[in-house]
Amino acid sequence: MMQTLASSTSVYLDNAATTALDPKVLEVMLPFFKEQFGNPSSIHSHGAKVKSAIERARKSVAACLNAAPSEIFFTSGGTEADNTVLRCTVRNKGIKRAISTCLEHHAVLHTLEDLQQAGFIELIFLRLDAKGNADLNHLEELLQENVPTLVTLMHGNNEVGNMLDLQQAASLCKQYGAYFHSDTVQTIGHFALDTQKIQLDFCAGAAHKFHGPKGVGFMYIRSGTKISPYQTGGAQERNMRGGTENVAGIVGLAKALEIAISQMEAHRTHIMNLKKLMIQELKANFSDIVFNGESGSLENSLYTVLNASFAPTPKSDMLLFYLDIQRVSASGGSACSSGSELGSHVLRGINADPRRSPVRFSFSKYNTESDIHFAINALKTILKGEVK
Repeated sequence: MMQTLASSTSVYLDNAATTALDPKVLEVMLPFFKEQFGNPSSIHSHGAKVKSAIERARKSVAACLNAAPSEIFFTSGGTEADNTVLRCTVRNKGIKRAISTCLEHHAVLHTLEDLQQAGFIELIFLRLDAKGNADLNHLEELLQENVPTLVTLMHGNNEVGNMLDLQQAASLCKQYGAYFHSDTVQTIGHFALDTQKIQLDFCAGAAHKFHGPKGVGFMYIRSGTKISPYQTGGAQERNMRGGTENVAGIVGLAKALEIAISQMEAHRTHIMNLKKLMIQELKANFSDIVFNGESGSLENSLYTVLNASFAPTPKSDMLLFYLDIQRVSASGGSACSSGSELGSHVLRGINADPRRSPVRFSFSKYNTESDIHFAINALKTILKGEVK
């Protein structure tokens, strides 16, 4: 029987699933649960004060992306933003074909598959290299066919950390007249995104990926790229998203993004050092370790994500469970797929060895070097029977 590490500490290394709420974010949200409770659609002073807070938040988010406030629309999260953009662009713009990859988040992948099954589009997946990087030469070949096309490619893969050259992809789409959407949920707040320099038409963000609240996100829709609403029933969000706004969430999102952008370089340096330490410790303690996708490359990957596969052992199928017993929270892939018996579609897409045990460790500004050592000791306890 395994022993539990002799400590009351628990370590959270699943920040790609969600991040802890920054106390400064909670502080600005609290008044909108209490004194400032008005409906922003009401014309009286209680409503007007709350409406003003939403518009200040919109301006703040827009400034972080070098966008116009009129290009920012608040949603319930990244999934709704992705669905709105994909479904409504296909419906409104005469799109006959969508180009993507088989590694996209299910918010994109399942939506595209649904549109294909309903007969609205032909769905084409780009070729991938051995690490899972999209072949942008293949993208250009397809765009040269001059078919009304929507291209959707995620900026940073949530499971294996692969990064897209967003500038090149956007430039190709602009050159050939295709609409370009990027699921930027994992990279907003962690990488600078200047919508004036990178000519994408749409992108999506979710507050809980950068220390904001859950249940709120936004979509960026470039000015002049008009689509009709996906969710109807009200005139909110300038007729783009019916339903009373999540005011506290929106205010929290804006504050969280403001903090993330202002402290981005410091957070990046801190997290990169943690990831480097994790890689070094895994290599030193487990001779047969494989890093999936580009996640093991400090230079070429999403710096918050490290996806490691361990050699097969009798405990392989239950490794995440054993880590939880040892008070280490990590994941095998996207939290949105938890409970699925199919495993990770991303790891299947890059032909990862199914016999190996994958663990996605993902880091935030709140993690420390002690967390890394604690996790390594937990893995040694589980896989080697060593207790420290």
